[in-house]
Amino acid sequence: MPTTLTARQAEEVLDRLAGAFLNPVRSPVLRTPAEEGLEYEEVTFPARDGVPLEGWFIPADSDRLVIANHPMGFNRSGLPTHLEPWASTWGPTGNVFEVDFVPDYRVLHEAGYNVLAYDLRNMGLSGAANGGAVTSGRYEARDVLGSLAYAASRRDTKDMPVALFSRCLGANATFAAMRQDPAAFEGVRCLVACQPVSDRVIMGRVLEILGVGADRLDDLDRRVLVSTSVGFRDRPDAEWARHVRVPTYLYGVHDDSLTEPADLERMFEVMDVRDKRLAWVRGTSARWDGYLEFQRRPQPVLEWLSRHVPPGAPDRGQRSVDR
Repeated sequence: MPTTLTARQAEEVLDRLAGAFLNPVRSPVLRTPAEEGLEYEEVTFPARDGVPLEGWFIPADSDRLVIANHPMGFNRSGLPTHLEPWASTWGPTGNVFEVDFVPDYRVLHEAGYNVLAYDLRNMGLSGAANGGAVTSGRYEARDVLGSLAYAASRRDTKDMPVALFSRCLGANATFAAMRQDPAAFEGVRCLVACQPVSDRVIMGRVLEILGVGADRLDDLDRRVLVSTSVGFRDRPDAEWARHVRVPTYLYGVHDDSLTEPADLERMFEVMDVRDKRLAWVRGTSARWDGYLEFQRRPQPVLEWLSRHVPPGAPDRGQRSVDR
């Protein structure tokens, strides 16, 4: 059970959490595709608003492309939560093990997909923007749009059908990009959305875990607004999933200590697409297990991708829910 804090300690936690939305500590890109025996190209391309983004292009002998978007505080290679300061930051939530995304790219490559993985703005090695503020997908949507434009500009990928594999902040940013420019997704055949989340849900749980209490959520919101100019009300949340217009495989940890099942269930409900699926990772309360689910049990996602990318236009099947 969380320990109840003194008034002064609670104020310090609120200040620290609000500060994490402005110029957060960048996690290092510690892994490369070479560690999984993959050839790759270091690439750079602009976001929709010109911010320079750094990434990897991993070629495959195919005409299919997966673009990967990562969670908040992570980068294209994952997050070294087994190292400081990330171990101390995430330790209270039970997420103290490394997340390495490079094995995911190997799985996708072996399944016959080209992969574009990159760092979102203000993270990894990509450029700083918006005063360093992380906006839960509102401005990071411009990075998603930039990745699609970059894929369309490359001679070797411009005619490829595209799937998006977007996690957490990357998924929120994808929802926001779909709201901002639906036409940009005409070549996107499907979306795999791993653990998108509403800020008020996850931050309320964090406040409980740290002993401040979810009743101080509005105080945190005011601090975030003052430091970033974008409060929780103006950031992508579950309701933004209604802008999704492509077949979507949505999944997350059911008993995630940082969220509530109802948040993902609401996203699934409002998605305006018939071909959608909601799947749960069970037997854990660690959010990081959701990020590692694909490399541990890739078949459900690979089956989803193979059904939609390619051939042809995605069919409009019945929605399904794993209970």
